[in-house]
Amino acid sequence: MNDTTPTQGVYLRFFVHESRRHGGVLLYDWLLAEAKKIGLSGGTAFRSIAGYGRHGVTHEAHFLELAGQETVRVDFVVTREAADRMLARVREENLQMFYAILPAEFGVLG
Repeated sequence: MNDTTPTQGVYLRFFVHESRRHGGVLLYDWLLAEAKKIGLSGGTAFRSIAGYGRHGVTHEAHFLELAGQETVRVDFVVTREAADRMLARVREENLQMFYAILPAEFGVLG
């Protein structure tokens, strides 16, 4: 078996509106591209089905609804140092968005 010793790190999550852009690029695409540039090992964007935010407005995906109103969650499972680099990059761009950091243990199996 080639299991590696688990790494202690964090789950870094950003929550952005699907249609929001930065520098002409969809913000979730920008987050993924910037993370790759600064050396984060991977990231994933997930589109929500339904939810509400701090303003209490409920958004729900419907078949005929125009795209752009849903939240996209962009996740990275990384070391705390890598998460801090990514947060610093977002701050450099003066971007306003909600984020969460949760403890994580990660590794590769097989």
